[in-house]
Amino acid sequence: MVDLLAKLAPHEGYTRSQLDSVRFMRANGPIGRTPVLYEPGIVIVCQGSKRGYLADKVYRYDSQHYLVLSVPLPFSTETDATAQEPLLALSVGLDMTVLTELIVMLDEEGYRAASPPQGIISTPLDSALSDVTLRLLRALASPLEGRILGPSIIRELYYRMLIGEQGGAIRAALASQGHFARISRVLAHIHRCYDQPVSVGELAKRAGLSIPAFHAHFRAITNTSPVQYIKSVRLQQARLLMIRDNLTAASAGQRVGYESPSQFNREFRRLFGRPPGEEARVMRHAFSLLPSVQLAAVVATH
Repeated sequence: MVDLLAKLAPHEGYTRSQLDSVRFMRANGPIGRTPVLYEPGIVIVCQGSKRGYLADKVYRYDSQHYLVLSVPLPFSTETDATAQEPLLALSVGLDMTVLTELIVMLDEEGYRAASPPQGIISTPLDSALSDVTLRLLRALASPLEGRILGPSIIRELYYRMLIGEQGGAIRAALASQGHFARISRVLAHIHRCYDQPVSVGELAKRAGLSIPAFHAHFRAITNTSPVQYIKSVRLQQARLLMIRDNLTAASAGQRVGYESPSQFNREFRRLFGRPPGEEARVMRHAFSLLPSVQLAAVVATH
């Protein structure tokens, strides 16, 4: 897997594969703790290691563990890598149509989702899923095999994930049961409308919950408050606009819903540890001015 990824991801940063849902990741050196926003997906690290920090929990994903996110979550990550042994990984987005079909089939076969749903999980990479990953990389190394075999191998990857050690919690989350389903729908709404004014009361009403109950269930799933979550999504999107579209801090802040430039600058610095202009310059350098279609992955898979 390492040899294949070294060829598929020859440059630092993110490389698109032939399939829209698969991206390759490479880092030639360590990356300090950085705020990120991951979209729902699977991250499999074949060399090097990463740690995700969410509230008081640490999620390690390396050659022995992979990461699964069933909802979009803002958190922070740290990367271990060297020039001799760069981080090499791939991320696979979640196709809910395929996953729903698999979950229904598994449910019919007695694979009940008895575990409580979780928004983020680090789980052991067993031999079956490792084998599927290897075959996916081999297929994506060939334009013809990638187009023909890739989708069916990804389907098998989903299946192995769903019946793995923590498959019950993943199935419960993806099946959108109970309060998890209500909060998941609210998160999707926030990501669609992050640039529009929104109140916690409106979100609680959308979830069909009282405000205290909404706060409790929201924090249980995301490990943060609704206000902090919205703020993080807006700031992450503003950073992407500055990197990808060369917007000024003022323009980016306004685009994502900030009326006050000073408030935007203050909250941006608090989240990223640097003022907006400096952060944009550092990130452009770190990702070597990749084409905009690849930079779009920064928010999802850094």
